[in-house]
Amino acid sequence: MTLRLLFAEIRSAVQKISAELGYPVVEFDVSEASKSDFGDVSCNIGFLLAKPLKKRPSEISESIAKIYRDNMTNFVSQVNVHPSGYLNFVANNSSLAKNIIKSSTSNNYGGYDLGKGTKTVVEHTSVNPNKALHIGHVRNIIIGDTVARILRKANYDVNVLNYVDDSGLQVADIIVGFLYGGFSKEPPHGQKFDHYCGDVVYVSITERYEKEKPLAEKRVLVLKELEEGKSDIAKFGDEITRQVLEEQLKTCWRLGVTYDCLNFESQIIRSSLWKTVFEKMKSMGITYLENEGKNTGCWVIKSDSEVEEDKILVRSNGIATYIAKDIPYAAWKLGILDDPFYYKQYMVQKNHQVLWQTTLENTGTKIDFTGDKVITIIDSRQSRLQKIITKIISEFKSTNKSYLHLGYESVTLSPDTAKTLNLETGGKSVQMSGRKGVYVNADYVLDILGVKTYEETKKRNPDLDEVSLVKIAEQVAVGALRYAMIKQDLDKIITFDLTESLSLEGDTGPYVQYAHARAIRILEKASKMPEFDISLDILSTVYEKNLVKTIGKFDIQVEDSAKNLSPKIIARYCYDLAVSFNSFYEHAKVLTAESPEMINSRLCLVWSFKETLAKALSLLGIDAPDRM
Repeated sequence: MTLRLLFAEIRSAVQKISAELGYPVVEFDVSEASKSDFGDVSCNIGFLLAKPLKKRPSEISESIAKIYRDNMTNFVSQVNVHPSGYLNFVANNSSLAKNIIKSSTSNNYGGYDLGKGTKTVVEHTSVNPNKALHIGHVRNIIIGDTVARILRKANYDVNVLNYVDDSGLQVADIIVGFLYGGFSKEPPHGQKFDHYCGDVVYVSITERYEKEKPLAEKRVLVLKELEEGKSDIAKFGDEITRQVLEEQLKTCWRLGVTYDCLNFESQIIRSSLWKTVFEKMKSMGITYLENEGKNTGCWVIKSDSEVEEDKILVRSNGIATYIAKDIPYAAWKLGILDDPFYYKQYMVQKNHQVLWQTTLENTGTKIDFTGDKVITIIDSRQSRLQKIITKIISEFKSTNKSYLHLGYESVTLSPDTAKTLNLETGGKSVQMSGRKGVYVNADYVLDILGVKTYEETKKRNPDLDEVSLVKIAEQVAVGALRYAMIKQDLDKIITFDLTESLSLEGDTGPYVQYAHARAIRILEKASKMPEFDISLDILSTVYEKNLVKTIGKFDIQVEDSAKNLSPKIIARYCYDLAVSFNSFYEHAKVLTAESPEMINSRLCLVWSFKETLAKALSLLGIDAPDRM
């Protein structure tokens, strides 16, 4: 039982009464009342019937309310009409509380069958394997992981993919550094290999290209060797990129992120996918050979816009552009093309889940990682490219919205954080750049957050052992970072500030986590499980009612978040739950309540809150610690 059943009960009753009164059939809203003074639920049917009936909305609503009062339903205790015309309902708190609290103890509480088992691919991360993950990459990773978790809760059959660009320019740069730039393959003692490649080799070698032309020429050679994939240089490149990738994955696992399959770009290039798609596009008239102008001899995709140029697919020298890699990959993800890959185990992840990888060698097994729906998480700077791919895919597969680009804005560094990198920005935020070395590594942020939370946890819990303190510190550090990346709208730029991110108060992950720890402490002190099979009539204060209602919204929030691919909705729900619980905690005694019945009833509510918040936080990939 959730608030959804209360809304459904009211809708059904209002429809029935409206039909009995001979009113026209209209689509009306039943939703939470905008103000507590109006009740718990409001209905706008009076406004929608005013014109066809030529009556005032309040008059229509009153006619429905009169019959409703004579036939009260299970979860409604009062029916009122606002002078403006809204039909308002007060919930029967006794029935509502009992059903919501009991339902919240089930393992799948909050689940909603929106997806009907639809096979869905979520692709995210896709960071070039030449550097460590920085705080900008983290936004992509956390959005993708959270979307996948929410879709699974809404009964989508989800596979999570990570596209590994192991044959691009940025990989070529670090290979040039190792083979021709004088850099040792071994990082300095104590430095992660991905940090070394990105912070030292990549940044240094790109700075040297302008002054050392022979080095720049080696870049072209290495890139060609990587794409062909047959030489010793290509083998060395594969070793290096996989070593970087392994370190990147360690950071992802630290963030609580896992994948189902790694898709290597080099294998996509060497497969038959591009050739098949190119012929398909030519036969369908999606691409054509330009015979005049600056694009003469190129295969292009015609632009729909007067202000945007045609997109070159294949240059006049026969070399395909980067979009030629993305189109066949998108088609493969939707199962439009025959799968040329086999799959072999890459490794077992920290959660004991097998991570698979693509291979062109007939030494693996066949697994279906495609979907009827594909969601690609890429930042908004790639919107035009994704728009082109979406249009092409829609012509390949006519199913509406089968390929979706979920874009998001970038993460910038605040002026104060930029100063820690010895950058003077004139008081302005700065865009991160891996090539210029302007970024903050995700590991660095987690380490700093971990140190601060360790110290605070030790201060609050002097009895805890070292292992427990370290575990809690990591849970809070990850929670703080994940929450910060999710609580904003996707179309808003996040200005990352190192000091601000360390705050453990306000609208933050640690604030929400602390509410869970507080509930756990209450239940521990009670030293017994609450008895749920009782009447909960005495939960009558506004603080108790508000908490019950908030708990009862869980599946509605899951549905809303999954429909709109908006992880922020769940973050806001977690925050609202924590605020509602803290308000209840401040105003209602639990363990020292006036009677055993009241103690038990409030313990039931605390337990229900604890269970619901833990489930909601898990959708954000955030642990719910028992102590903080």
